[in-house]
Amino acid sequence: MSSYSPIGPVVGIVGAGQLARMSQPPAIALGVELRVLANSPEESAARVIVDTRVGDYRDLDDLREFAKGCDAITFDHEHVPTEHVRALTEAGHSVHPGADALVHAQDKAVMRERLTAIGVPCPAWARVSSPEEATRFAEQHGWPMVLKSVRGGYDGRGVWVCRSAEEVAEAFATGVELLAEAFVPFERELAVLVARSPHGQGVSYPVVETVQQDGICVEVIAPAPGLDPEDSAQAQRIGLKIAHELGVTGLLAVELFDTPNGLVVNELAMRPHNSGHWTIEGSTTSQFEQHLRAVLDLPLGSPKMTAQVVVMANLLGGEEPGLFKRYEHVLAHDPGIKLHFYGKEVRPGRKIGHVTALGSNLDEVRARARHAAVYLTTGEYT
Repeated sequence: MSSYSPIGPVVGIVGAGQLARMSQPPAIALGVELRVLANSPEESAARVIVDTRVGDYRDLDDLREFAKGCDAITFDHEHVPTEHVRALTEAGHSVHPGADALVHAQDKAVMRERLTAIGVPCPAWARVSSPEEATRFAEQHGWPMVLKSVRGGYDGRGVWVCRSAEEVAEAFATGVELLAEAFVPFERELAVLVARSPHGQGVSYPVVETVQQDGICVEVIAPAPGLDPEDSAQAQRIGLKIAHELGVTGLLAVELFDTPNGLVVNELAMRPHNSGHWTIEGSTTSQFEQHLRAVLDLPLGSPKMTAQVVVMANLLGGEEPGLFKRYEHVLAHDPGIKLHFYGKEVRPGRKIGHVTALGSNLDEVRARARHAAVYLTTGEYT
C-alpha cells in the first residue's frame, strides 16, 4: 500500500498506540495523511489509520521501508534504538525529535547529566553499578533513596523507592542498569507541555497538576490549582529552555515535583503525553495537532484554554465487564462529559481511555470527571 495525500504531507508515526490513534482527527482536519508502524494490525491506532504497516521498530530495515514516502517521521513511544533514529536522519529523512534530542528521553543518566549542565533544577543523582555504591549514595543523601532503570520503565515500572540496603539489593537483582536519585519530599506533581518547531518557534501550555496512584497518572487538573504565578512562569521557562537546549522538535512533556524549596524536574517525554490529553477539548490547539504542526514545521497553534477549568481522568481497566454498556448512563447523566476510548483490550489496571470535563468551578468539574471515570470502570457511583 502506498500513501497518497491530495493536499498535504505524509507523517509516519513509529508505534501504533493511543497517541497515534488520537493524532488521526487533527490530521484529517489539517489534510495530513498518517502512516503508522504497528507491531500488529490489532493495535490501537492500526484499527483506525488506513495506512498501517506491520513491522518491528527495533529492525532498521523495517524502519527504512516504513520511512519511504514520508515527509516527516515521529514517534508514539521512546523505545526506537537511538542508533536507528540517527541512521534514518543520515539517510535524509526528516525525523522529529532527532536522535541527539530523543536520547535524553530514552536514557535517564544522559538526561540528568545534560539537565544538570544547563542549570535545570534536578534531584541529587549518581550512576551506580553495585548495591554498595547505591547504599553509600543513600548514606550521603539520606534514606529513602530512589533507584531508576536507566532505560525503559514507565507508569511506575522501573522505579524503586528503597528504605534499606536489602531493598537496594532487590532492585539490583533485576539485572537492569540503574541510577540513584535523592528522594524528593514533594507536595504534588506538576507537568508542563511545550512544543518547538525545527525553525525554533516555541509555545507552552498551562502548567497542570497530575495525580498519581500506584505510579500511574489517574487525573490531570488544568491549570494546576493554587500554583503561584511565578512558579507557573518558571515551569514554562524550564520547559522551553530544555526544548531549546536539547534541540527538541515536536512536543516535550516535563514532569516536575512541586516542593517547599521550588520546582524540581523529574522526567521528560518527547511526544504527546498523558498530561496533555485534556487539550483535545480544553485548548484551542490540542497537543496532537500541535505535534503534527511542529514536526512539519508549520506555524504553531494557540495553547489558550477553552474553559477556566479542565479535568481529565484516566479510565483504567477493571474486573467489572460491560464497559461499553455503561455509556448510556454517563452520557445521560452529564451531556457535557467527553469520552475517549483507545480500542484496547480491557485488562485490570491498563489505560483504556479517558474522560474530560470542562467548566468554571474546580470542585464541580473534578467531581464530574471522577464520577464518569469510576462508573465506566466499575459500574459503581462515587
